[in-house]
Amino acid sequence: MKKIFENYKIDIIATYQLALPIIAGQLGIMLMGFADMVQVGRMDKGAVQALAASADANGMIFTIAIIGYICLQIISPLVSKAQAENNFFECYRLLKANILVAILMSIFCIVVIVFISFNMDILKQPIEIKKQTQEFLWILTLSLIPSFIFTAIKSFTDGLGFANLSMKITLSALIMNVILNHFFINGIWFFPEWGLNGAGVATLISRIYMALALAYFTFKTDTFKTYLQFSKPVGKLNDLIKYIFKIGLPSGFQGFSEIAAFYGAVVMMGWISIEHKAAHLVAIGYVSLTYMAATGIAAAGGIRVGAGVGERSRIMIFKAGTTALVLGFIFMGICAFFLLIFNVEFASYVKDEQVIMLAAELIIWGGFFQLFDGVQAVSLGILRGMQDVNIP
Repeated sequence: MKKIFENYKIDIIATYQLALPIIAGQLGIMLMGFADMVQVGRMDKGAVQALAASADANGMIFTIAIIGYICLQIISPLVSKAQAENNFFECYRLLKANILVAILMSIFCIVVIVFISFNMDILKQPIEIKKQTQEFLWILTLSLIPSFIFTAIKSFTDGLGFANLSMKITLSALIMNVILNHFFINGIWFFPEWGLNGAGVATLISRIYMALALAYFTFKTDTFKTYLQFSKPVGKLNDLIKYIFKIGLPSGFQGFSEIAAFYGAVVMMGWISIEHKAAHLVAIGYVSLTYMAATGIAAAGGIRVGAGVGERSRIMIFKAGTTALVLGFIFMGICAFFLLIFNVEFASYVKDEQVIMLAAELIIWGGFFQLFDGVQAVSLGILRGMQDVNIP
C-alpha cells in the first residue's frame, strides 16, 4: 500500500490542488440555489408553496441549462492539451469560440424554457403554485446569459490551471447572493417584500457580477497576457465552434437525460402533494451539492488527462484517471456516511414537520446512491479529457 501511495503521491497532490478550487467554485454556484432554498424555507408565510414553486422552476431550468453548462465545460481539457503543446494561440481561439457558443446556447435554452413555461399545464402540477413558478422561472432564465458567459471563460481559466480565480469570484458572489436574498425576500429596510421572486432577483444580480468580474480579470489584467495578446487575427471560428458542439453536445445531452430523470421525480412528487414536492427539493438539494463536488474532481481529472494527451503519455493519462476515480470514491463515501447519519438534522431547517420527516427519509436514499453517482461522474470527466463522448 505504501509503495502504491508513493507511486501516485505526485498525482494525488496535483489532482487535489487542481480539484479543490474547482470544487469550491462548483459548490459556490450550487450553494446559491441552496441558499435560496434555505432562506425561502425560513419564510414565515407560504414557505411550503414557495419551496414547491422553486422546485419546479429550478428543475425546469437546470434540466435544459445542463446541456449548455456541460457543452461549455468541454474546452477545459482542450485548453490544457493546447497548453501542454505550447500552442497558446489555440488557447486564445478556444476562449473566443467558447464565448460565442455561450451566446448561442443562451438563446437556445431561453427559447426552450420560455416555451415550456407557457405549457406547464401538461405537467399537471398543483394549480396554486403555477403563477409563482412562472414568475420565478422567468427571472432565473434571464440569469442564464451571464451564467453561460461566466462558464465559458471559467472553462478557459480552469484549463490553464487558474481555478482559484473563478473560485474566489464565485464565493464572493455567494456572499452577495445571501445578503441580497435577506433584503429582497423579507423586505428589509426600504426594499419591497418580494418573497420567492426576491431570491430570483438576487441570483440574477449575483450572476451578472460573476460574469463581469471574471471577464475583467481575464482580459484586463496581466495574468493571461501570454494567451491573449496576439497580433494576428483569430480568423473564422466556425470550424472550432462546430467541433465544440460536436464533442460538447453528446455530453450535454447525457447530462440532460440524467437530470431529466431527477426532474421527473419532482413532477411526480407534485402529483402526490405540495409537501412531498417540497421534501423532495430539500433532499435533492443536498445530493446535488455532493454531486457538484464530484464533478469538480471529474473536471480536474479531465484537465490532467487532457494534459497527458497533449504530452502523448499513456502513463500520465492512466495515473491521472485512476487518481481522480479513487479520490472521487473516497469523497462520495464520506458524503454518504454523513447523509445517512444526520438525515433528520439536514432536513430540519424547514418550518413544517411533515416536510422534515419526508425529506429525512429521502436523504437516506440519496446517501445510498452517492457512491455510484460519484464514480460515474468522475468517469465521464476522464473520458471527456480524452474527447471520448459518444459511449457515455
